[in-house]
Amino acid sequence: MTEQLISESITVDAPPAVVFAILADPRQHSRIDGSGSVGSVIGGPATITAKGQTFTVRMKLFGVPYLIRNRVVEFEADRRIAWRHFTANRWRYELAPTADGGTTVTETFDMSRANAPTDFFVRRAKFPERNREGIRATLQRLKRAAEADAVESAGQA
Repeated sequence: MTEQLISESITVDAPPAVVFAILADPRQHSRIDGSGSVGSVIGGPATITAKGQTFTVRMKLFGVPYLIRNRVVEFEADRRIAWRHFTANRWRYELAPTADGGTTVTETFDMSRANAPTDFFVRRAKFPERNREGIRATLQRLKRAAEADAVESAGQA
């Protein structure tokens, strides 16, 4: 498998600001995680506002719990956010407004910056395939969460 970018997209019936508010709040990542690996946040800002910020999350992989510190490496409010941990792999969300007031969200697992040992391990452990499944499930959960938040926000207006 030579694919270095694993991406999926979904259209959400909520404006980019609503979707981005979920993505920029690390405490909500477990709410939308479709991989089953993201737990609670134990450190970091309540809302990410800039590139360079960090947040630490309880995770679980193959049933083994661990902590991971992520650093925001791309940030454009309501448009793009990406983070990475000790490897060079990135988890990126790109948002594009739709003509009807919704948002097209693309989530990407980006392995293009990985060194050879990391790339070997990631591929050997079947992370590209696992991540594609997780991305699909995450996008469905993000869609439900953002649409619910949009309805709630409209009701408060």
